Parts: sequence; C-alpha cells; structure tokens
Amino acid sequence: MNLKYEKYWKKGKDFLNVEVPIISGAMTWISDSKLVKAVSDAGGFGVLAAGNMPVELLEKEIKVLKDEKANFAVNLIVIAPNYLTHLKKAVEMGVEYIVFAGSFPRKEEVKIAKEGGAKVMTFASTESIAERMIEYGADALILEGSEAGGHIGHVSTIVLLQQVLFNFSERIPIFIAGGIATGKMIAHLLLMGAAGVQMGTIFAMSEESPAHPKFKERYKRANAREAVATPRYDSALPVVSVRALYNKGIKEFGKLQLELLEKLKKGEITRRDAVYKVESFWVGALRKAVQEGDINYGSLMAGQSVGLINEIKPVKKIIEDLVKEAEETFDKICR
Repeated sequence: MNLKYEKYWKKGKDFLNVEVPIISGAMTWISDSKLVKAVSDAGGFGVLAAGNMPVELLEKEIKVLKDEKANFAVNLIVIAPNYLTHLKKAVEMGVEYIVFAGSFPRKEEVKIAKEGGAKVMTFASTESIAERMIEYGADALILEGSEAGGHIGHVSTIVLLQQVLFNFSERIPIFIAGGIATGKMIAHLLLMGAAGVQMGTIFAMSEESPAHPKFKERYKRANAREAVATPRYDSALPVVSVRALYNKGIKEFGKLQLELLEKLKKGEITRRDAVYKVESFWVGALRKAVQEGDINYGSLMAGQSVGLINEIKPVKKIIEDLVKEAEETFDKICR
C-alpha cells in the first residue's frame, strides 16, 4: 500500500486492525473459517457467518480462527432461532468483533457483546436507525444498499451514502456495502468519508470459496439485471426480500408465499410458523446451490455487482487488484 494515500485507508485500518479495510461479508454456507482465514491472511477482514449453524460447529469454527490468529468478526443473525445461544458463545470465546445482522439488535444485546470485550458493528438503513444504533453503543456501522445479494433492504447504496454516510462519518466508522466490485469505487467511497467497504459476491467467486464449481461458473456468466429481488405479496407475511440470480427456485419461492398466505387466511398456520417456513426455504435452497451445485432450483444469492465480475481468482489476488486499482484512482484524482 502506498503510504502517500495512508490517510484515506487509516480510519478503517485502525478500527479493524488490518492492512486493508476490505471486509468479506458473511454469506451462509460460504463464509466458513477457510474463506475467513484466507481474507485475513491477505490483509483484509473476514466475517464468519454463524447463520443458524449448531452452536458446537460455531465454537469449532471460532476456535480455528482464533488459533490461526485471524482478524475476523462473527456475524449473528438476530432473527435466527439460535441467535441468543450464538451471542453467548461468541462472547464466552472472546470474539473481538461481532456483526449483528438480519435485523437490529436490542440495546441489552449490544451491551452483552460490548461487556464481553467485542467491538460491535450493526447495519443502518435510515438516519433514525443509525442514531439508535449509535445510542445503543455500536462501534461502527455498515451501510448495505439494495444492490447487495442475499437478504436486502429497500434503499440503494447511493441514497444511503447521502442519508447516513454524509451525516455520521465524523462520529463513527462507516463501511459501505452493496454493488461494489472495483478498486475505483472503493477509492471514491473512501474519499467520501467511508472507513472501508464490505464485499460479498466477489469473495463468493474466489478460489477459496467453498461454493460448488457450478455455482461459481453461473456467477461468471451472469449480468447485473439477472440478480433480482424477490417480491413481497402481502404484509400479512412479512418476508425480507432476497436478491439472487433468477431461476426456477425463485419461481418456487413465489408459489410458497402464495400457499402460505392462503393458509394464513384460513387460520391453518401461525404468522410465526409461516415466516419460519420462508427462512427454512432459503436456507435449504442456498445449501442446494452452494454445496450441491443445483443452479436451477437452488438459491443463487448474488448482488448486482455479479455483472462486473467475470474471473475466479485467489483471495490474495482479489485484494491486491482492488488496492492497486484504488490507488491508481487516487493518483488520477489527488494530483
């Protein structure tokens, strides 16, 4: 890294204690200890996806990363059945960074993480949520635009930059996610005041990613408009939109929603059980795609940045190329 541009990287480097403030976002079935360690070894910051894994497996994965002295966070899904057990285990094992995802943590949950010695990172999709998370004690915010893959909000990255980054970057480190695939974009975001970036799709395509070869090859062929957000048909079934490559699996999800709405209308299922069935569908569909290579009925969760990525490279090369392009961009802008 060119020391000439150290000031642009410094806030994120210091907060994450890394060489490069590039975060590999948590992706269920993909962000395992192998991928997280590869990102850490390359100078970045990996995030272990707890998802709804058994607590014994989470403990094993954390132990691997701590033994390897990796720089990493554990991503906890606030709406997952094992969430509170995961939080307790992460704190018990002395995890240094905890990312709350899936929804927003309660104040007491942030307190538990911080009292255990962890730095807390949360998402913020509006100014009011950013204010609330800071008041709860968050140490950093992640702004993830709707261009991202997996479960998404409804606001684009470019709007979140104006709503949150421009208003809060002097108070707290803010990392930007959603639609980022190039070093050029990273440079511009750092110049805007971002502490760093979080990227998912590009690391899902890395050589170290455990995703099935068919999964990665489908990503290589994809264009941005194929990464679509699933619809929400009725407020009676409060599903969170998911962005994935359009296939038969997305059609099946549409049918599932309509079936569940009919059952809710007839009183044949509770709202809670209906939401659980929705989440179970995505967990199973994602496993089909990532582990079995079922690109037709599996869930190919991907951000729209998939249209900008057409190579499968080692993590080290990905980060090197991003930093090189970012600093070439600084050279052009900061003359």
